[in-house]
Amino acid sequence: MSVNNKLKIAVIGATGFTGIDLVYYLSKHPKIEIDYLCATKNLGKKISHFDKRIKKKLPKISSINNINWKNLDLVFLSLPNGEAQKIIKKTFNKNKRLKYIDISADFRINDPKIYYDNYKIKHKAVNLIKHSIYSISELTKKKIKNYRIISNPGCYPTSIQLPLIPLIKKGLINLSEITIDSKSGYSGAGKNIKKKFKHKNLFNSTFAYNPKKHRHICEIKQEILINTKKKVNFIFNPHLLPIFRGILSSIYVKTKKNINANKIRNTLLKFYKNSKFIKIMKLNTPLGSGNVLNTNYCEISICETGLKNRIVIFSALDNLVKGASGQAIQNMNLLYNFPENMGFK
Repeated sequence: MSVNNKLKIAVIGATGFTGIDLVYYLSKHPKIEIDYLCATKNLGKKISHFDKRIKKKLPKISSINNINWKNLDLVFLSLPNGEAQKIIKKTFNKNKRLKYIDISADFRINDPKIYYDNYKIKHKAVNLIKHSIYSISELTKKKIKNYRIISNPGCYPTSIQLPLIPLIKKGLINLSEITIDSKSGYSGAGKNIKKKFKHKNLFNSTFAYNPKKHRHICEIKQEILINTKKKVNFIFNPHLLPIFRGILSSIYVKTKKNINANKIRNTLLKFYKNSKFIKIMKLNTPLGSGNVLNTNYCEISICETGLKNRIVIFSALDNLVKGASGQAIQNMNLLYNFPENMGFK
């Protein structure tokens, strides 16, 4: 740490959609000293060029080659899949106190074969996976402190696991009858969205894609098994919306006999009673992403349907904040014993 007892950090990938949000929230955090803002383009520019919300004087955009790794406490990596693992492998032994929070998928999947099958990238740091933990903040808590590499979850999986895992743990829902319909703003695809999505009227239409083998399916299955010791079968269908940010997941489940919607809601209320960023709405509350945009909150609503023992769970969050940069900072707060909501006020 620096002489003023602040964490010395670097943000690598500072000018992407997630990176900019990350720098914005970090710039307001009282325990942070930002030493490096790195990117491959726009070297020498001020970060305020990309986001006028950032008022604090910060280092100009520089190359990763300028980093003095031995002086840092923590590195945030907001990079395309496959890049963080290479950087972490090169720097892991340069500074034993250095920790990493990776916002890509590089350390989300424990099995390198499953990672390759889904991302078509051969993992370059297999021996470091044991030093990493997948961390949805509300589900990890104190365990996070035992690891140097913190893997930030995907935005869709965060919105899905937060409501599902407590219910599966308690055995309240049928594990073979789960349908998940998730809709996201296009910022989730990053600045290269036009290379990833080529459908007609990209910014003026909705688009459903990849229902059979979306990359997040293996991530969700892995983490549900780790957290509940139970295997689940579900259908997951993502949609791209013509809006910039926000996610709404609609999760259709069949409850066990004599389990009603109120029991489901009360279970989530109890599970998240000490969680600052989870809001369980009143029963049958209509829900959209509007309330959570530009916040680190996740709102969850339990709604009855016209069929007995069939309910729908709505889960809304901002894909760039609670789904990415905000959760990364929340994980940092847990890692260093800061108040969980520090930097968000």
